[in-house]
Amino acid sequence: MLKRWICAGIVLLFAGALWYTAFTADDPEYAPSSGEEEAAVNTYSDGSLTLWYSDDTLTEYLSSVALSFQQDQGIKVNIVLKDGVRFLEAINSCSVSTPPERDEALPDLYITSHDNLLRAYLAGLASPITDPSGVVVPEMYPQTALDAITCYDHYVAYPFYYETNFLLYNKTYMASIAQNKIEADADMIEGEEAIQELLENGEPEEAAAEIEAGDVEDAAGDSDTGEEDMMSDPMGEEDATADPEVLEKLATMIPSSLEDIKTFANNYDAPEAVESVFKWDVSDIFYNYFFVGNYMDVGGPHGDNAAVFNIYNSQAVESLREYQEMNRFFSIDTKVDNYDRILQDFIDGKMVFTVATTDAIRRIHEAQKAGEFDFEYGVSTLPDVSSLLKARGLSVTNAVAVNGYSEHKADANRLATYIVNYKASDLYMKSGKVSCSKGVEYEDAEISNVMDEYEKSVPLPKMVEAANYWVQLEIAFTKVWNGADPDETLRELSDTIGAQIEQIRANLPTQESFNAGAGNFVY
Repeated sequence: MLKRWICAGIVLLFAGALWYTAFTADDPEYAPSSGEEEAAVNTYSDGSLTLWYSDDTLTEYLSSVALSFQQDQGIKVNIVLKDGVRFLEAINSCSVSTPPERDEALPDLYITSHDNLLRAYLAGLASPITDPSGVVVPEMYPQTALDAITCYDHYVAYPFYYETNFLLYNKTYMASIAQNKIEADADMIEGEEAIQELLENGEPEEAAAEIEAGDVEDAAGDSDTGEEDMMSDPMGEEDATADPEVLEKLATMIPSSLEDIKTFANNYDAPEAVESVFKWDVSDIFYNYFFVGNYMDVGGPHGDNAAVFNIYNSQAVESLREYQEMNRFFSIDTKVDNYDRILQDFIDGKMVFTVATTDAIRRIHEAQKAGEFDFEYGVSTLPDVSSLLKARGLSVTNAVAVNGYSEHKADANRLATYIVNYKASDLYMKSGKVSCSKGVEYEDAEISNVMDEYEKSVPLPKMVEAANYWVQLEIAFTKVWNGADPDETLRELSDTIGAQIEQIRANLPTQESFNAGAGNFVY
């Protein structure tokens, strides 16, 4: 009963002090509801487990896992699709109520994004995992995933799948450039050899004439390929992406910085279909964050420490200046060029590079099957901001948490392990989600390349004191994009959110006090 009062007290705290921050409209889980979902009424009489989730694309995968778990363990699993609106509140409401008030089975475990885990842990809705199979280890998961599921030095969920951003490029266009470069290099070598042969045959005047004319390639007698031709990108009849030599060359030509992309844009003789070399959704902080991600620290490595808030520093300011400069170089209309529009333009072959998230891969695969994507695509890490400023993107890890109120925690932990590990190789095929597990192999090798960016990404901080920070940071980026001074804008944001954190922090338990008191706090 004490635990229920503690949980209820914390929920009241959220409803008051954190209502305007934690449950804002920008959070997909707390968006306005379009209708109530029917409750699925189950009982515990058969010893079954109940799993709640809010993403319908997981249904096929979870159904498959539930059946396999029942066959292996003899325990029935009820998977219940819930409305994502106030998902944690619904779990809390069901957990603290007792029959007959509870009209459905309490969720023994549930799937949520990692930024909800600290709130859930403080409310007793996420208990430290037992990891009976020993799978939640660095050998199985990148540190990014382990940091994401850590609250106050405890793993409180099992890493399931992730979302992050990366550089998406048209491999067909780039392969054509690489092929032209290989041919130009070969012609250059052939021309140099021809000149050397003239010199060796005692014809220095002829050799000098070739060199003076600047037509080294013409010495071979069959080529006049220059720099502009090398950068041109006509669609050839043969698929250059199938040539190992071309792919090897292509790998050296992917832009490693935004300066490289600018240089590429200045020299690229684009095919008629290409309307833009590079675009990304500048209105969404998730796609902008890589500019400053390496120089901002919100919540420490686990994103749960309210004492750590450092966003105003010289590197972050300079990175924002570089961001502002991009507006002067690339024409991006924030009112028109949203993520969906940009991704569709990429699929239509109108763009060479963009910043995308893992959902783009599934859309590309669907477009390929429908005959609407006539190219090959590639995945690479995000380009650095400059030669001195490194890029680091944002990531969200979705995880399986065991409800602290469950009466079947041991079985729930076994099921959670099953969900994230047993059939991880089927996850993308059945849901389009990319597993956090390092060991998963994909038929499409480009999917595996996304893991490189995920491993270096910053997990979305989970500290409840700064839940509205992302909305305010997005506003700050918009101001800078439209010409506001980066230094002044970032300093104002730092002062505002810093003061907010200190005010709310006084009403929440610290990491040390929470761990020491095992949650014995009543508000």
